[in-house]
Amino acid sequence: MAKLEMNKNTPLEFGLYSLGDHLLNPFKGEKVSYEQRINEIIEASKLADEAGIDVFAVGESHQEHFTTQAHTVVLGAIAQATKHIKVSSSSTIISATDPVRVFEDFATLDLISHGRAEIVAGRASRTGIFDLFGYDLKDYDELFEEKLGLLLELNKTERITWSGKYRPELRNMKIFPRPIDNILPIWRAVGGPPASAIKAGKQGVPMMITTLGGPAMNFKGSIDAYRQAATEAGFDASPKSLPVSTASLFYTAETTQDAMREFYPHLNTGMSFIRGVGYPKQQFANSPDYREALMVGSPQQIIEKILYQHELYGHQRFMAQ
Repeated sequence: MAKLEMNKNTPLEFGLYSLGDHLLNPFKGEKVSYEQRINEIIEASKLADEAGIDVFAVGESHQEHFTTQAHTVVLGAIAQATKHIKVSSSSTIISATDPVRVFEDFATLDLISHGRAEIVAGRASRTGIFDLFGYDLKDYDELFEEKLGLLLELNKTERITWSGKYRPELRNMKIFPRPIDNILPIWRAVGGPPASAIKAGKQGVPMMITTLGGPAMNFKGSIDAYRQAATEAGFDASPKSLPVSTASLFYTAETTQDAMREFYPHLNTGMSFIRGVGYPKQQFANSPDYREALMVGSPQQIIEKILYQHELYGHQRFMAQ
């Protein structure tokens, strides 16, 4: 696995990420064009770079209400528009993609960005990509495990011989180009349950866990299970070797009351379009509590939440959506 260079000047890296959501403004009843939305994301990456943020990530979602289906293309534009910030996927759906192409794309992105590229490999929380590219949902877990396994093997060696169930075999094939340091940082995206976190630990890969709502304590078990599984598998589970990142929805305003009033219509509308059901009002009402995972509130409230979670998880990166 690639040596993952975390920011040595801080115990916690900060990042921003987008899934390229393209939604109606609940107050205006309209949405911006695809062109404007994509360029807004690129402009946001430039501002993040100028502000000294550590990471900017973009994910893919192949269905209505999103714009970054070609997320590696957007990341290439971001790499050219920025100078220092790490450029990552927030979720590359490896299950429905050829791992060879993924490695080629991100190795190229690494060369364009002068060594700033990272991959977060995910299995998809929405199923549009499976329908679009002709994959059977009954193979959901097997597809992910096999293809992530191949991606990790490609990262280890220039020449590979490999066979599996869901992709034609590779016979002594050399994969080009290689990234600047020959290997890429590859994270495994985890939705929350311990079973997936344990698999990440057994593989010895960094983990990004989504903490979208509910008590922050709910996610501690998965993080602890990840580190225990890594240790039992013979890996160094120290933060330097196997960092953990959290990923959460984020909104701040001058006061917590302002933040909640302004954010809920957008959050509820987005969830309604994407998942078919709005964000639970009671769960949102609980969110100002510093022990709640959802990052909404005044700047001071957000600071208290982050400090509480860092004490709880001992994680190395926080990603805000």
